[in-house]
Order: sequence, then structure tokens, then C-alpha cells
Amino acid sequence: MKLATLKAGGRDGTLVVVSRDLVTCQAVPNIARTLQAALDDWDSIAPQLQQIYELLNQGMAADAVSFLDEECASPLPRAYQWADGSAYINHVELVRKARGAQVPPSFYQDPLMYQGGSDSFVGPRDPIAVLSEDWGVDLEAEVAVVTGDVPMGASPEQAAQAIRLVMLVNDVSLRNLIPKELEKGFGFFQSKPASAFSPVAVTPDELGDAWRDSKLCLPLQVTLNDAPFGRPNAGDDMSFSFAQLVAHAAMTRELAAGSIIGSGTVSNKQGGLHGSSIANGGVGYCCLAEVRMYETIEQGAPQTSFLRYGDTVRIEMLDGSGASIFGAIDQEVVHYHGAQK
Repeated sequence: MKLATLKAGGRDGTLVVVSRDLVTCQAVPNIARTLQAALDDWDSIAPQLQQIYELLNQGMAADAVSFLDEECASPLPRAYQWADGSAYINHVELVRKARGAQVPPSFYQDPLMYQGGSDSFVGPRDPIAVLSEDWGVDLEAEVAVVTGDVPMGASPEQAAQAIRLVMLVNDVSLRNLIPKELEKGFGFFQSKPASAFSPVAVTPDELGDAWRDSKLCLPLQVTLNDAPFGRPNAGDDMSFSFAQLVAHAAMTRELAAGSIIGSGTVSNKQGGLHGSSIANGGVGYCCLAEVRMYETIEQGAPQTSFLRYGDTVRIEMLDGSGASIFGAIDQEVVHYHGAQK
């Protein structure tokens, strides 16, 4: 089943069920007005949404309309919780190596995770709006899951059963603001602006064999300024599954339905010139920081700049037949000129 949220309908938008081919959709106000409402009563509401989904796929839905990515908010325009992990140790190793530091042994056994701002996300076609290019604007292409209620101390097996939806995310980082924040020993805040999620969130069963061991095993397609930038497989080199990440988040607290848990930047182990750019036969990257890390390691200093005003980023995932699964996150970096009305 595929679900999305249209911007029309207030701050939390309007829930729609979307056809598998992302061509049509149908609002379901008599079942659930918002995605959060559906998640709050998932066991009774999901079967009703599934019936609409089947009708859409058969071309028999009475109230179907065209589905357009540009009309979408993030599936959850705001959420009770957004916690992002760092499940790809290759990414962590590169960060450490670039500054001559070792990865502590605990990093291989216990996930890294930070709690991000969730009061407001931006839509998948909304701009990356910042006040200054000097902040070091970077994309971070990731996978994320949305949970139902998760009890404190849940096992990975219990956590896996609580995963309701899967989606993509651009977890933007302001790299030049990070060092001073980390120096304070209290984690990210100003360096992590609002994230954008894919137009569509899907149930794990919709992913078929690509959803294995609570991992999404397909390439994550990243395009920068219309040029291929990354194609790493999100299932490869993922040291901690989503079941493990959700269980980690729930170790000392209950997670409420609608909690979002991210994978961290998708990153595959690879070698060669500058690591693995697509131009050099590799699978590329999901963030600019990795390119700069390889350049620092191999050339002594980074050569690639962070994002500038006018740069564009596209993040998408295709199934085995080449069809888009989640729709595309497609954003332009712009100068912030105040809140949109």
C-alpha cells in the first residue's frame, strides 16, 4: 500500500491512498483525514485503506484523481518524533579518517542516533531554504521508517513488527555549523534544518523481496544538478537494520505511533580514485561530505564545494522494472526570504 499527504487541508494536510504506479490517488476523509490519524488506529484503519488501494490499482476507484508529486507535503508534515541513526559505518569511518581519528569499537556494536526537529518538515518539492551558503549546505540521502506504538525495551523482533511504513529522506546538514556544536558536547541543533521526505510512504510488504531483514535492498538514486551523483545500494554495508535502530530508540522510552527513524546517510564500501564516483566506475555518494572526505584523504584538502544557491538535488528509488517506488524528492537550494504563506 502507498500513502501520501497533500498540502491542501491544513497544517497536517490530507491523507490520500496512491496507486502503485503513482498515477492516481484518492482522499479518504471518512476513514482517516491525516496519516497520523491512520497510524493512531492502524489495525482497524489499514485494512480499509488497503481496499481503496486495490480499487485504485484496478482502475475502479470511484473518486480517483491524478497524483502529482508537487502537490505533496512530506507524508507526515510534522511528527511526534524524528530520530536519525548512522547505520552505515563506512560513512562514520570516512569522517573519522579524514580528521585522523579512529572509530571507537563501540560504534560497531551500538548505533549512533540523534533526535532531530520534527515540528515541521518541508515537502519533497519544496526548496532547501537557508540564510547563508557559508553554512556548508549538504544533502544526505537516506531511508526512513515510520513506526506504530513501540514498548520500552522492545526487542529487534518486536521492533520489526512495529514498522508501518518506509520512505526516503533528504536530511539536510549545515556542515560548517557542526564542529562548534559538537565541541559543546550536546549534539546537533542549528546544524540540522528541516528535512524533506519522499512524496509517498509505502508499507514494507509493497517492497517484496527488496525488504529483507528490515533493510531496503535497492540502489538509492541521487542526482546533483542533473548529473548522476550516487547509486549505492541501501541494503549493502548497513551495519544495523531498521529493527535494531527502532529497538535502540525504544531502549529507555516508549515510541508513539508516527515516530520516524532514519538510517543515516547511505554509504557503500568502495575504493578507487576519490573513493568511488560514478564517473570512475563506482556507485557514488549520498552526501557531499563523503566526496570531500576522500579528497582530503587523497589530496590533503577538499576540492568540491558544498551546495550553492541554484543547485538542485533529486533523490529517488526505482524497482526492478525501473518504476519509481516513492516518487522523487526534488529540491533547489534558495536564499530564505521568510515563511511561505
